[in-house]
Amino acid sequence: MLRITIAALGLLAAQVTAQCSREDLIAATDSLLAAQTAGKPDGVVPLADTVAYLEAFKTADIKTGILSHPLKIDFNRSLHDTTQCATYTEIIVTDRTHPYVIGTQMRFAGGKIANISTLVTDQGDWLFNATGTYYWASRENWDPIPEDQRDTREVIQAAADAYADLFNDKSVQVPWGHPCARLEGGSYTGSGSANDRCDVGVPNGVRLTNRRYVIDETLGAVDVFIDFATVPDSHEFRVEKGKIRYVHTLTVMGG
Repeated sequence: MLRITIAALGLLAAQVTAQCSREDLIAATDSLLAAQTAGKPDGVVPLADTVAYLEAFKTADIKTGILSHPLKIDFNRSLHDTTQCATYTEIIVTDRTHPYVIGTQMRFAGGKIANISTLVTDQGDWLFNATGTYYWASRENWDPIPEDQRDTREVIQAAADAYADLFNDKSVQVPWGHPCARLEGGSYTGSGSANDRCDVGVPNGVRLTNRRYVIDETLGAVDVFIDFATVPDSHEFRVEKGKIRYVHTLTVMGG
């Protein structure tokens, strides 16, 4: 009986691994990008029979949400979390008629996408400037990190948590990289130089709560959906050798 149980557990583990392979997650984010380009929400696959869809952390109708609007995507990057079966995708649209910067987390259950949560930022949101976002994001290096140099997911999350905790506790020690640059809306704290810093302009007395993570060890990256006090927010980090190299933020002021 013990042998049968172990075999069954092994089969279950194999199934879970197959459901959350990096290749499957990449296929899902590819389908998200194609669906957004076409303006066809049903192009996101594989969708569960029941999907929780949110915009600005509020339940919305996927059929009439941002995915129903065809957009010309100028830049995108996705994180793939094989441990949590989750993804994060950053989308930049510089179309002058209606520019956007969008962040989307997708979460799987039973091998299918069961939750899609999207932050849609446009004119009027915090420091919004899609052209500026595109300019700086497209110049950063988020290439895969050599396997023998990758941080653990615990180290990556700890760096993000330290940064987020700093907003309400200035005694927190944050593993700042040198250089480090923060892209906040379309505003950049750096210039692409070795002296860039991202430890500037951090407010005090603000609680960043309800954190939902997508961690990609291959890219040394984590995205965190956060309640920034009462405002829907995303903070995405690139971590190299335990130090924060880049920070990208999205904040929906109308949320």
